[in-house]
Parts: sequence; structure tokens; C-alpha cells
Amino acid sequence: MTIPTLAAEVLPKRVFSGVQPSGALHLGNYLGALVKFVALQNQMQCLFCVVDLHAITAWQDPKALAAQTREIAAAYIAAGVDPNKAIIFPQSAVGEHAQLAWIFNCVARLGWLDRMTQFKEKSGKHKERASVGLYTYPVLQAADILLYKATHVPVGEDQKQHLELTRDIAAKFNHDFEAPGFFPLIEPLIAGPGARVMSLRDGTVKMSKSDPSDQSRINLTDDADVIAAKIRRAKTDPLPLPESIEDLKDRPEADNLVGLFAALAGETPAQVLQRYAGQGFGQSFKPALANALVQTLAPFRAEMRRLLSDPAQIDHILQEGAQKARAIAAPILEETKRIVGFGPG
Repeated sequence: MTIPTLAAEVLPKRVFSGVQPSGALHLGNYLGALVKFVALQNQMQCLFCVVDLHAITAWQDPKALAAQTREIAAAYIAAGVDPNKAIIFPQSAVGEHAQLAWIFNCVARLGWLDRMTQFKEKSGKHKERASVGLYTYPVLQAADILLYKATHVPVGEDQKQHLELTRDIAAKFNHDFEAPGFFPLIEPLIAGPGARVMSLRDGTVKMSKSDPSDQSRINLTDDADVIAAKIRRAKTDPLPLPESIEDLKDRPEADNLVGLFAALAGETPAQVLQRYAGQGFGQSFKPALANALVQTLAPFRAEMRRLLSDPAQIDHILQEGAQKARAIAAPILEETKRIVGFGPG
């Protein structure tokens, strides 16, 4: 069958992003993702997914997964994402994700996936024990994005490689099937302050829910006393706070805490240093940082509790969101299948 050459579309600006329901959310998720989502919903059409298909690339307790999915949806809303502005939905409720992922599995090359550093990091020394899903995770991620012909994706440093793979898959599909511009070559939205929150125990690694030490992160469920204690114990160095940003270069823990303070206060790190330069961390900086965290997260936690007290409301929002997402995804998948040669030409 001969596929007609398609003219490149003029695509609306559209954002896709997602969070895994695979554990408690922490401050890095809040500043690096949720806060950014709230701003984006007023700038372009946004789809914010709870990526439960990605979550099961590692074992998840089936009894807990549905509750964790609700928690992520509640976190989106508690942070300020409006279901009337943005589409909030669970990935597994839109079957087109998996269907497009299979097509992309047949477009992507093994060599491309072999270069994915996240698989190497997550599988460790025993990659033969890792699931095939973990290996092909980036292909499903490409399908997540391109299923909606998203044009922009909020991205951190650890996801840039996956975004490049998405562009490669889109370009190869468009070329191989003589469909120029059918899938967009997506653009990254480089996140601003707070995009990369580091561990409170080691300023060289990201804050993570998988870190065995609970002291390494601020969980979004932590109360005021726990937050204050974690900040008080957060690793620093013996030197006082410097006067310039350049002097933070070789002080990762100090740099992390200053960056956190700046993101919470809506200031630049330079402005924070201007106020605290020359002081020790415990003198007034850490107490002020703890206070800023408590004030920021208290209303979020309260709204999360309110939302989770009514799971039926969250389920309704997710169901409606899935219907809206499917209305966009279904015709794009159908056209993709026609281009590939599935069904009448």
C-alpha cells in the first residue's frame, strides 16, 4: 500500500507531563513538578498524567496502587492544578498509550535503548533480573507524549536523554512512513528555580523517595516538627554562608539549601546570600528555611487531606480526565495506524 505524503500540521501548543504513583511525594516533586504545572496550565493546553503503567515496571502492591494513584491526583489539585483547565487522568485508563508504545517499539532501535543511562542506574549489576518494561520505559514515555502530539514537556536533567529519544522516534517514524511533521519534534521546557532539589544528606544526589534514609528528604506529608528537625540535621559544612554565588560552587549542600530557600521565597540565590552572608547555618538561616517550608506546605497538606477524605470525588475527576484525554488520543492513534498500514487505506 502506498501512503500519501502528508503536509506538516500547524500544531497547538500542548504540554504533557506525568508523575509515578510509586511512593510518597517529596519536596523535589513539589518544587520541580507540581508548582511548574500550576503555572503552565494558564499558558497552554496541559495534560497531567498519573503514569501508573510506568509505575509497574518495578513491583507495586496492587492493593496500594489505586490509592497511590488517587494521592498523585490529589497532589496535583492541592498544588493548584485546576481540572477545569488541565486534563488530569491515569495513564492506564487510556489504552491508546500501550498501543502506540508497541508501534514505537518497532520504530526505536536497540542501540538507542542500550544508551539509556537510567536503565543502567535502576537495574544495577543485575540487569537480567530487571523487567523488559523497565528497559522499554523510554519508548512508552515517547508514546505518552506523542499520543497527544504534545509540543512541550517540562524536563529535568535526568530526563533530557529520554526526551532526545522521543525526538528520534518521532523523526524516524515521520521519515520511514513518509509523513513529514506528523509527530512533532518536541521542545523541552527547562524548569527554573527549585527544578533540581538535592538530598539533605548528600548535596550531589537528587532528593528521592527511593533513598533508604527518610532524613534525606522532606516528604509532603511531614508535619512542622518533622520538617524543622530534618532541616536542623541537614548536612552542611563548617564555613559560614558566603557572599557570592561563585563561592557556593564547591559546596553542594550549602548550594542546595540556598537554592531551596530562594525557590520558596520567590527570590534569587544572590538575594538570599545578601541577607545571610557571613552567618552560620544554624544561626538564623536553617530556622528561617524550616519556617518557609512549613508555611508553604501546610495549606497543601490540608487540601490533600480534604481531597483524600472523598475518594469518589477524585475518581470522578480521573474518569472525566480520561475521557477528555481519549478524545484527543483516539483520532491521533487511528491516523497513526492508517499510516502504518493497519486497516483500510
